[in-house]
Formats: sequence, structure tokens, C-alpha cells
Amino acid sequence: MSGDSNVRPVIIKRKKIVAGDGHHGGAWKVAYADFVTAMMAFFLLMWLLNATTEKQRKGIADYFSPTIAMARVSGGGSGALGGDSVFAENTLPRMGTGSTSLKAQANNQAAGGFASGEDADKAAEDEVFEEVEDFLMGRGGESMVADELLEHIMTRVTDEGLVIELFETENARLFDDRARPTALLKDLSRVLVEASYIVSNPLAVEGHTSAYPIVLAENPSWDVSAQRASEFRQLMLSSGLEAGRVKRVTSYADREPTRENTMDIRNNRIEIVFLRNL
Repeated sequence: MSGDSNVRPVIIKRKKIVAGDGHHGGAWKVAYADFVTAMMAFFLLMWLLNATTEKQRKGIADYFSPTIAMARVSGGGSGALGGDSVFAENTLPRMGTGSTSLKAQANNQAAGGFASGEDADKAAEDEVFEEVEDFLMGRGGESMVADELLEHIMTRVTDEGLVIELFETENARLFDDRARPTALLKDLSRVLVEASYIVSNPLAVEGHTSAYPIVLAENPSWDVSAQRASEFRQLMLSSGLEAGRVKRVTSYADREPTRENTMDIRNNRIEIVFLRNL
């Protein structure tokens, strides 16, 4: 046995060989961490649904919504830090989405609709303007305006008010060669004065002319349109219109033609505007 004690012990080393991609051995940990995170978020969501009110859930949903800037109800709390949106009625005026905090209507303080006091007044004026149009154009069947006069009247409603055009044709002129009103224009002025009794709005008188040939040494359009507008104002006053209702008399020369051909006789016209009271 003494001889056996001098023999070097045999040490067997067993080496474990992993075939390929051994560095991915911890991928399951990442997947497990993602799973745990997802479960935590899920249980947090379940808790929030059970622990919050409908208003608070609406506020949370608005917070994560990409349209949060335009949300009409923003913020789920009811305390000092409730998160009221700048679009709230009592915070800042609404810009283009309805009423303001200084002038809000009862029916749209929360909804933020487009209705307002000015809009209601404008709608009421439009209805009255429609009555004037019906009278002038004979739509109601009770108009006393003759057919030959209706051929020279055109109306339209704009932001400025009700615009009534009195225009010339090839066979019927408003002024003669000496710039004096014709019988046609005198009849039209009486019709306009009668129509003015339907409304109380102030008036504006505008003179327009067709373009003159460019061979002229001086363009008389400005003087002619100014004279015609002034003449028609005098006609309306002599027909019974109150002088205080005429707010302005304007000359536009040939700068606002209604036809593409600026020399078309249709551009010779008088425009009467029933101005809005807004």
C-alpha cells in the first residue's frame, strides 16, 4: 500500500458543451418581466375602473386621447387641481367654438355651440331682408312692382346687409345723356322707398359705371358714378325717404364690374345697401 500512495490521483474533468447560441439562455427572464409588467398594468386598469367615477374616467380618457387640446370636457378631478381645460366656460373665451365667458347663452354654456346673441340678431335681420326681397321680386304674389321694373332689380344678402342692384339694359337706361334720371329710375326710386318702410335699417347708396374707352384723355367714371349716386339719393328723399337713414354715398367708378367685359352696359348700376344694425 505504501507503493500505491505515491501514485498521482486521476482527476476526471467533465466539461458541459452547449450547442450554439448559449448567450440567449436568459431570454426567458426578459419575457417574464414583460409579462409581469403587463399583468401589473392590467390589474391597475381594473382597479381604476372600479375606484373612479364616470367623470374621472372621462378625464383620464381625454388625457391619453390625441385630441385632448380640443376636448370640451378635460380633467377628471373636482378639487383645486381638477384639471379644467382652457376651453371651459369659466376659464378662457372660446375661440371659434361657441360662446364666451363674457357673453354665454344658457343653452350653450356647456355645449359650446355657435349660437350667440349677435347670431340671433343677424338671423332676425335676414328674415326681415327676405321680406324686402319678396316684396321687390314679387315672390309673394302681392307685389305692386311692375314687370318692366322687376327686370332691372337684383338682390343679394351679404355680411354688410341687403344689397339691391338697379341696373341698365340696352333698351332701358337709368340716366340720359345729360346724366338726368329717366322715368324708369324715378319709378324704381319710389319702389325702393316703399320697400324701405319694411325695415328700419340705415342705407348706403353706391354709384357704378361701365368702363370708358381708353382713348379718352381723362376717365370720367369717378365723376359720373358720384353724380349718379347723389342724384339717386335726392330721388329717394323726394319720394319720402327720411334723410337721416342715408349713412353714406359712395362712388366706385368702373372698379367693381359685374360682367367680365368692363364696358358692358350692365355695369351701369346703382346699388342700395340696407346696412345691418350689428
